Amino acid sequence: MNSVRFVRKALMVATVFAAASNVVFAQEAGAAAAPVLHYFGAALGLGMIVIGAALGIGRFASAAAEGIARQPAAAAQITGAVNLPLFLLEGVAILAEVFVLLIVLMK
Repeated sequence: MNSVRFVRKALMVATVFAAASNVVFAQEAGAAAAPVLHYFGAALGLGMIVIGAALGIGRFASAAAEGIARQPAAAAQITGAVNLPLFLLEGVAILAEVFVLLIVLMK
């Protein structure tokens, strides 16, 4: 339930930033605003990547901790079963961050 509140607050903050983007990116008449909007999009994308990865890793870790607390004898099996999805999730998040940074740097 706490993560739902966090996601709602994050979406409200993103909405405020999106609404204020006209003021933030205000330029003189005739100047194109499009070349700088990709930075804003990349920042939002990077933020969503990090939030999603953190929520996923947190859920995996809490489920593993709960499983180990219920059956301490199976701690090695639970840890082994949880490690691979955690590594894959972290790898996907890192790759997504690299792609976002490449988009920014190549633009």
